[in-house]
Amino acid sequence: MGSGSSGEAARRRRRLQTTIKDSLRELSTQLSVLNHQVGARLDLKDSDFDCLDLVNQHGPLSPTALARLAGLHPATVTGVLDRLERGGWVVRERDPADRRAVLVHALRDRIAEVYRLYGGMNASMDELCAGYDEGQLELIADFLHRTTTAGRDATEELAES
Repeated sequence: MGSGSSGEAARRRRRLQTTIKDSLRELSTQLSVLNHQVGARLDLKDSDFDCLDLVNQHGPLSPTALARLAGLHPATVTGVLDRLERGGWVVRERDPADRRAVLVHALRDRIAEVYRLYGGMNASMDELCAGYDEGQLELIADFLHRTTTAGRDATEELAES
């Protein structure tokens, strides 16, 4: 009887893992649609919006570092930065540590426009998180961090092959 129950437990675990993977795919799609809607409201192309988000999260960044993070060709990033700079979203400045290098900074007053458009989602997330205790939130945060790392690793692996 022990082997039957362990077989059932293994099947349940595989089903749960599949459910998690399916849910992550659905989440990815939904967030992509949300990001597209926000970008459209701001009159930004998807790749421009993605780069703006990366600069806002990780900046200031060199154009080369931004290209690497975005998975884009450096020449493509140059065009993206030109559009973002013309739109008043970013500024390119000389790197104080190396006057030959350039760093891209997001302009905070414009980024506030982005945050306003995510207000509904952020309020929903706050409400959702309120239903979990601290230990559960720590587990969820750990899972999401590890999932992000796995995605980054898979992206780098594909880029190298």
